[in-house]
Amino acid sequence: MRTLVSVTWRACALVAAWTFASPVLAGSPARSETDGAALAWLRVEKDTPNAQEYEGTPYVWLGRTAVRLTIDVEPRAGHVLELSWGSKGDVRRAAATINGREVRLEAGGYKGFRPLRVPIPEKAAGARYEVVLAPPGPEGAAFMASFRLLAPGERSAWTEEDLKRPSCKMRLEATAAPRPEAFPEMRPFWDREPPPGARAAPGARPAADEREEAAFRKAERNGRLANEQIFRSRRFVDGWLAHADPRSGLIPRNLGADRDIWNAKDSAADNYPFMVLTAAIADRPLFEGRMLEMLRAETRLTSRVDRLPDTWSFSRQAFADPRPNLDSIIFGGSEYVKDGLLPLTEWLGPSPWSERMLGILDDVWKHAPVPTARGPIPTTNVEVNGDLLQALSRAFWLTGERRYLEHAIRLGDYYLLGGHHPTRDFTSLRFRDHGCEVISGLSELYAAVHFAAPEKKKEYEEPIHALFDRVLEVGRDSRGMLYNSIDPRTGEHDPGICDTWGYNYNGIYTVYLLDGTPAYRDAVRKVLGSLKEHLTAYHWGSADEYADSIEGAINLYNREPVESAAEWVDSEITDMWSVQRPDGVIEGWHGDGNSARTAILYALWKTQGLTADPWRKDLRFGAVREAETLYVSLAADEPWRGRLLFDVPRHRVHMHLPLDYPRLNRFPEWFVAEAGKSYEVRDASAGTRSIVRGEELQAGLAIELKPGEELRLVVGAAGR
Repeated sequence: MRTLVSVTWRACALVAAWTFASPVLAGSPARSETDGAALAWLRVEKDTPNAQEYEGTPYVWLGRTAVRLTIDVEPRAGHVLELSWGSKGDVRRAAATINGREVRLEAGGYKGFRPLRVPIPEKAAGARYEVVLAPPGPEGAAFMASFRLLAPGERSAWTEEDLKRPSCKMRLEATAAPRPEAFPEMRPFWDREPPPGARAAPGARPAADEREEAAFRKAERNGRLANEQIFRSRRFVDGWLAHADPRSGLIPRNLGADRDIWNAKDSAADNYPFMVLTAAIADRPLFEGRMLEMLRAETRLTSRVDRLPDTWSFSRQAFADPRPNLDSIIFGGSEYVKDGLLPLTEWLGPSPWSERMLGILDDVWKHAPVPTARGPIPTTNVEVNGDLLQALSRAFWLTGERRYLEHAIRLGDYYLLGGHHPTRDFTSLRFRDHGCEVISGLSELYAAVHFAAPEKKKEYEEPIHALFDRVLEVGRDSRGMLYNSIDPRTGEHDPGICDTWGYNYNGIYTVYLLDGTPAYRDAVRKVLGSLKEHLTAYHWGSADEYADSIEGAINLYNREPVESAAEWVDSEITDMWSVQRPDGVIEGWHGDGNSARTAILYALWKTQGLTADPWRKDLRFGAVREAETLYVSLAADEPWRGRLLFDVPRHRVHMHLPLDYPRLNRFPEWFVAEAGKSYEVRDASAGTRSIVRGEELQAGLAIELKPGEELRLVVGAAGR
């Protein structure tokens, strides 16, 4: 396929176009018959500052990175700068300033990297070339994997040794790019510090002691941090709703090449559910209205094989593929269940979303096409089976129906007892997405059989420990971070570090909780304790990578509160949001939803599980827990009346789990109100006390706030 590449020269209002018949591999200065002499070159390496990867190719992205090239070659007429230009099926843009002359670049429409040749502006004079690359606007920032300076004339006389050199006469400075604040009107609200002393109602009593005062001030700061997360998530919802298909009401897969389709594995699994979650917390009318209608529309329009969804085309208002592909449909349905509907069920409990989840799960197994000695399974795809192991294990506890456990055991036998052991039989074991799911899934099954099928648990004990022992032996670096993938037989590994490290450690810690293996807990504490070192050692690329990494840290910190890990999370969450646009869209693809997911996780940590109804953008509430006592700060800029809702032990109330083990797509419990217990609620501002039941806290305390005045509450078990 020939791809049109356009370059606009602002300086001389000239538009030129090139076509390329085939891609050039990133970093490889391979030549064609039309190549001129290569004067200088540079390719991005894995250890290049702020480098990211796309399908194994390192690159720098102008969305997060300021790029400056210094080329030690004297400018001459006819020189051409060639960029290995990346595209993910969309159009990418950049502004190149070459010795003071600006050139606008635009190319794309393919997936991977292709050469983009930019003639040097005629007046780009100087002793050498200085090139600055920047995004020309908020959308479609370019990413590039290598750079070459070419001169016309005879083909260059490179040797094979030359080609192995990552650079020649070219230097790259890649620094974190400053990002404009998407919501400058909110920045003072989020950053303002309270004045010294208690910022409470006039005449309020002072805090009982300095320790209590410090707790309230931290709670107040947590309220501002939580408000930012909820506000940004709410704007994310608005941003994507603006791009919904007006006929079906569904959101597109992304805002680039696939904006004409909705699909289960991306739109439904990664983006839509966290629009629902955000609305459930910040906009109940939206949650009960448009979010529910989107579920109904999706179910009505996209169910193709019984209740299994397939890709929907907006332009055709029909399925995108003329014929159903069962393997693809099972993949999409399983992703929708595990990444989308399961976390909603964890938060909401039984709901229309849990009904949709169980319907898809049932029909995946109804149509399972792969025979095994223990009965048919849906696929041999390790990612899908990992998804199903997680979903089936929780569906068993949610419903009490044994068939879900039996299906999960069939998969567990396949991997742990049937010649497909991940570390004994695999030649490659991924710890990143699209592979790590089986590790979490097997640990969840192990937890289920620990309580519900102890004889099966005995069968699994040796192979599950063998799996995690080998992961810890060859799968992590000196700080405890996990590699992208390993060959578990030889110990060879990909040099890159995965953003999903925490997902794998969830499984390791779960087995520690069940069997008490000290090395497994030590491994989790080690990686949490070294996270602050990662601020400069590792560079997450997309907001989605930040989101996954932060999610893993919060889940594990909930079990092992290593303080340095909390500091790391506070820093990383800021970077995650740095690319959000004023319209609320983050990066314009389905991974945007994962940022909202992690933002809600973070906000619930800062509120210790408290939510408020109705939420409003000027309302801030935060909390700090010390031992069994909760310190709460609430304030609003305008009069506010509503309910402050306390969290419930959701693992037991919603999911009926016998153990609250760390797991993917859960929302950790912090301070929970137990039904049947009594709590003392002290208004530290007014000096009043009351005894309330846990059920009342769950239903919500009635609160009335006056403008600009802080309400301080202390909550603990009655009689302490």
